[in-house]
Amino acid sequence: MANKMFDLIKNDLSQLELALQQAATAPEKIITEIGSHLVASGGKRLRPAIYFLAARCGQDFDLQKAMPLAVALEMMHMASLVHDDVIDSADTRRGAVTANAKWGNQISILAGDYLFAKAFALVAENNYSKRVDRQLARLICDLSSGELIQNKEIYKASCDVQEYYERIAKKTANFIAISCQLGGDVAGLSEEYIQALYDFGYNVGMAFQLTDDLLDLTSDDVTLGKPAGNDIRQGIVTLPAIRALEVSSDRDELHAIVTDKNMTDAMLQRALEIVRASDGIEFSKQKVEEFLQAAVDVLPQEMPEEIRDSYRMVVSFVGGRKY
Repeated sequence: MANKMFDLIKNDLSQLELALQQAATAPEKIITEIGSHLVASGGKRLRPAIYFLAARCGQDFDLQKAMPLAVALEMMHMASLVHDDVIDSADTRRGAVTANAKWGNQISILAGDYLFAKAFALVAENNYSKRVDRQLARLICDLSSGELIQNKEIYKASCDVQEYYERIAKKTANFIAISCQLGGDVAGLSEEYIQALYDFGYNVGMAFQLTDDLLDLTSDDVTLGKPAGNDIRQGIVTLPAIRALEVSSDRDELHAIVTDKNMTDAMLQRALEIVRASDGIEFSKQKVEEFLQAAVDVLPQEMPEEIRDSYRMVVSFVGGRKY
């Protein structure tokens, strides 16, 4: 499924890889080394892919016109991951060593800043609309505020579901929503059509992050390409744990663990046991299904059928993610 869902834009994504390599090259050797490392680490390229699909909904798709914004979106995503890895003290991502583990925190933060700046330079050089500029600025603000909201609540075991939803919207869903929306902008679609694309991306993004949080609790290090249970270890309470803190007979023990900054491996394993023994996993899976159904329901009737099929495959992929 993952290989088929972007068949329609296979050439677009191939050209994207070349453009990313070029954009990651700089006169400074260290920037080129880090940029090449990040590009080579791969990833799903989900944000530029759904952007390309949205851009192809228009009458006259122009890959040359669309490409710089696709590159900018992926570079912003890479930059945010570099910063996240520094914040999380992560050593691996997607099974590869992180930039901070390889070059240190200071250089990695500066490299992330460079990628953000390069992304905005690409957009400015290609004269997109002011709305594109505003949406990208909003995107960076959301990424930053989402991280701040999360860090404000670490080791506090907050059970505020709405705050959790706000956090994952800012950290993930709004990025995917804006990627869809910008594709519609580039395609010159109607405001109603663009709003539907945004709503599709938002619901897919919420489901994507919920699934990510589920995998952190249910998968293993090898499958994830990064340590499992890392959220709880860092005092971050996601929806399955929030639910367990509400309904588990062991909720007091779980609360004591997730608020302990000196959490041991044994404590982490016990916390995972408590969450898995509750209905937190199934409860969260149901929410994933609700968001994904909402995504399918909002797809415009006038959308070309081959693009609709691709978006439906994106929905199926997110619902069945194992990594």
